[in-house]
Amino acid sequence: MLLVLCVDLDDDLGRKTGLDTPVVGRDVVEEAAVALATADPEDSDVNVLFQGIHEYEALRADAEVREEVEVAAVTGTQGSDVKANRAIGEEIDRVLAGLSTGENVRAVVITDGAQDESVLPVIRSRVPIDSVRRVVVRQAQDLESIYYTMKQVLADPETRGTILVPLGILLLIYPFVTIASLFDVPGAAVLGLISALLGLYTLFRGLGLETVVDDTVDQVRDVLYEGRVTLITYVAAAALMVVGGFRGTALLETVRAGVSAELSAPVVLAALVHGAIQWFAAAGVTSSLGQVTDEYLADRFKWRYLNAPFYVVAIAIVLYAVSGFILPSGAPGVESFTLTELAVGLTAGTLLGVFSTLVFAIAESRFPTAVEPTRG
Repeated sequence: MLLVLCVDLDDDLGRKTGLDTPVVGRDVVEEAAVALATADPEDSDVNVLFQGIHEYEALRADAEVREEVEVAAVTGTQGSDVKANRAIGEEIDRVLAGLSTGENVRAVVITDGAQDESVLPVIRSRVPIDSVRRVVVRQAQDLESIYYTMKQVLADPETRGTILVPLGILLLIYPFVTIASLFDVPGAAVLGLISALLGLYTLFRGLGLETVVDDTVDQVRDVLYEGRVTLITYVAAAALMVVGGFRGTALLETVRAGVSAELSAPVVLAALVHGAIQWFAAAGVTSSLGQVTDEYLADRFKWRYLNAPFYVVAIAIVLYAVSGFILPSGAPGVESFTLTELAVGLTAGTLLGVFSTLVFAIAESRFPTAVEPTRG
């Protein structure tokens, strides 16, 4: 059986005529088309209904078509496309349930534009579609499709931002230059500023940095809402690193003032590290303890997580000893390390790292904090 299905996505038929839908049968569909044409002669759905009757008559007159033919009109709802598609699906189910035939039903869909054709997947999920006929008034060929396409493009936030924002910036150039001239601001400066903003925006979109920024904002918001300890410890760690940078620079200036010769690159690096490493280590310990605390509060704590602050201290001891050994001994207020003190520092840092690893590995095996996933 062939079912000629006239689709009215926004329910012009029901709203403007008061008829109950779905409408099934040639005579009933014709009466509905006349009623809609009387209520609103300019409505394009009038053409859909009459085209459905035309297809119905043509199929019945075709000698090669040896199947039963029926025509029906289904409508959606005005507003949301999702609700409209769901309403059309329900009406198609009612039409199919009312057809008294033992044959398989196939559909010939009649629409008035691209917007109504968005319901095709809903129809196809219920009945096979043999063909789709779009009815458009000749004087307005493709106008509705163009309008619908533009509407869909402008409704997409990504496309809207890509097209409309640069266009808006370009349109604002003339008024900005005019306003700037009233305040004796050179027009070239305004054009340069707008060009720079447009260039940054284009580069930003081209590199896809908006996703990175959105993810960062979401993470910061989650941290604020969840009350994570890392928020405080990261701020404290950043402050400690700034202080460490100043301390390293101050020690470098002290060494440079106390040594008459030009400092070599290793000495400059050693002075910066020696002056800043204690503060950097304090920042690392602070941030790692905050992270461990959050893992414990989230029930994800593992004993091995406690290795982090000990590793930071061990690395700091090694770097402090090496940088102190490299520093020149002639500068006032600067005490360089001897070879023995260097050996002690290296040994202490190494033993601290190894000892912490062993201790927490044993603690992990003796006092497991959670069931480890099995592998295999």
